[in-house]
Amino acid sequence: MSSPFDAVLLIAFGGPMGRADIRPFLANVLRGRRVSPERVEEVAHHYELFDGVSPITELTLQQAQGLRNALAARGHLLPVYVGMRNWNPYLRDTLAQMSRDGVRRAVGVIAAAHRSYSGCTQYKENVADARRALREAGLADVQVTYVSDWHLSPGFIDANADHVAAAVQKLPPDVCRDSELVFTAHSIPESMAQEYPYQLQLEASCLAVAQEIARRASAAQLAAWRLVFQSRSGRPEDPWLEPDVCDYLREAPGHGAHGVVLCPIGFVCDHIEVLYDLDTEAAEVAATLELPFARASAVNDHPRFVDALTDAVLETVTRYARGRSLPIVPAAP
Repeated sequence: MSSPFDAVLLIAFGGPMGRADIRPFLANVLRGRRVSPERVEEVAHHYELFDGVSPITELTLQQAQGLRNALAARGHLLPVYVGMRNWNPYLRDTLAQMSRDGVRRAVGVIAAAHRSYSGCTQYKENVADARRALREAGLADVQVTYVSDWHLSPGFIDANADHVAAAVQKLPPDVCRDSELVFTAHSIPESMAQEYPYQLQLEASCLAVAQEIARRASAAQLAAWRLVFQSRSGRPEDPWLEPDVCDYLREAPGHGAHGVVLCPIGFVCDHIEVLYDLDTEAAEVAATLELPFARASAVNDHPRFVDALTDAVLETVTRYARGRSLPIVPAAP
């Protein structure tokens, strides 16, 4: 089947693949931000606990392979490339390879379901920089057209609901009825949250997942849900979205929660921030409180999440099926 696009570009955060990568990777992540050396070393230690290997690269490559297979199964033989912001394969290198491979128009999929500056706009700026580098190197440009919002895609909701249902089975049966479903997402500055639909989209996703699992017999006993935040990295004096997940867990017994299931709905991979902030820090808080605790996996390469990505790509392909997408050019003076 013909397509107005030559390929798909899956755009992700990136992560180190060994101890030697940790500090160069963090330098990329924190470039231009005011973060104390003490905080950098604290975060570096988090990565060292996992021998410097983040699962995000392997999981993103698996997502790309799943997307490639799903597109082919639906009659669209589009190559799927992966470009990372902070580590190999870097966006600049991926765009250069796409250009050399003859790709001129690509569907862009950002591996973040909820829009904010750091989770959407900054990635688009990174792609624009990589395209500028192509032109400066004398390579043909690669136009990138982004998919629409997919935070309420049935596949995304189903994948999260499946993982929550699996996590519920880890709780003692006698506490499920009085347990809470606690969704987590990366905190962002309140000033950023006022400019983007990040929190509203998160709340919409949480509600959709809660409604889906409520109708499933295996998870219907959960008492309530709540959205909290994690992984704050800004200056203490700057207001960021709250409550923090660990602070919330400390308060949970006081408002009747006999157990919690954590769902990292703001992340599409179980990377280091999820593994440390939830499986290490939050789990330790719960253990101290003797609060039954289970953590649902991120969507990772769940087949229904792959369906969500596929649906988003094909919606874009269909939208431009009668003509190629037009580049945005500056207005004439």
